[in-house]
Amino acid sequence: MGFIFAVLAIDALGFGLVAPILPRLVQKLTGLPPEHAALWVGTLSMAFAGAQFFAAPVLGQLSDRFGRRPLILISLSGAAANYLLLAFAPSIGWLFLGRLLAGTTAGNVSAASAYIADITPPEQRAQRFGMIGAAFGFGFMIGPALGGFLGAIDLRLPFLVAAGLVAVNVVYGIFVLPESLPVERRRELRLRDATPLGSMRLFLTVPRLWRLAASWCTRWFGIGTMQAVVVLFTELRFHWGPVQNGIFFAVVGVSSSVVQLFLVKPAVQLFGERGAALVGFMFNAAGFLLIGISPLPYFMFLGVILVALGSVGNSAIRSILSRSLPADQQGRMNGALSSVEGLTAIIAPLTGAAVFDLFSRPGPWRFPGAPFVLAAILLVAATGLVASWRAAPVQHNSAP
Repeated sequence: MGFIFAVLAIDALGFGLVAPILPRLVQKLTGLPPEHAALWVGTLSMAFAGAQFFAAPVLGQLSDRFGRRPLILISLSGAAANYLLLAFAPSIGWLFLGRLLAGTTAGNVSAASAYIADITPPEQRAQRFGMIGAAFGFGFMIGPALGGFLGAIDLRLPFLVAAGLVAVNVVYGIFVLPESLPVERRRELRLRDATPLGSMRLFLTVPRLWRLAASWCTRWFGIGTMQAVVVLFTELRFHWGPVQNGIFFAVVGVSSSVVQLFLVKPAVQLFGERGAALVGFMFNAAGFLLIGISPLPYFMFLGVILVALGSVGNSAIRSILSRSLPADQQGRMNGALSSVEGLTAIIAPLTGAAVFDLFSRPGPWRFPGAPFVLAAILLVAATGLVASWRAAPVQHNSAP
């Protein structure tokens, strides 16, 4: 578990390192001002998400067939290669090549999740899945500040540091990480399941499981919307600058880590997995609504703390999905979830930006917080989906 946590934390740390620097590198390579360079930055994000959407089911199938360890190592190697390409990219085209490579090999979260399912009793999975969010919160808390500091020394230094951290993880994994999936529990490759639609068909093989997958999408829609417009929103509403937004994102990282490390287990013990999911989605809806209607800056911080409390819902959902499927389909399930996340990562920023643009224009309908209210409405609908879900008997044979 220590190595898996390190894999996820370093992955998030690498993302946090380059996040504040990538837009500046795009500007340097294109010579464009910020308002036009933003389109290239968004397109790079979509390139990563699109590659992940198509590759995640294949990686999930491969982890069920050949084990989790090789997929984790391949994914980490792809991430290291991506950062090296970004560090030495002579043109914008090389940035796209790096992001496509990173998206194509972005199986570390799904493989690590399947690894956790392999080595963890079902009743403890929600708590351990919470470590995924805690690791990302940790990396997101430290990464941007460190990336900004390193970027001030040299614009490409954060990419080299990120590549080095991931490479150390690869070497450590080669010599230390054992395989978690025994040969007798592995699953034959099925080409029809190695496509996004084929992998997501898994959620239809168990009665009502699609409701959990759909509810999973809604929180990622809210997160994607926040990433796309929150800086523009705070600048427009409260005239925040980099310092205030940096503090805001630090609160996001700290609160997410605290909740995932210390509150997932008590929430599941108190409410059960389904109850924790319901409570989590209600907190999420309240948090996004509060952000959207914030009349004063401190309401933003209260809203993001509520969103962080709501993250117990996603850990509970992943645990319920894991319980609902046999051991030889954990990789396929996590690959399908990654495809869902990839698709949501494409749709959410575009939708959030379009809604923000529409409702930020002068007129009687002017309401810049509309994207967050939309996310809150979808999360209320997700609460209804989770409430209507009832567990079915766990399958012990491979699903069709």
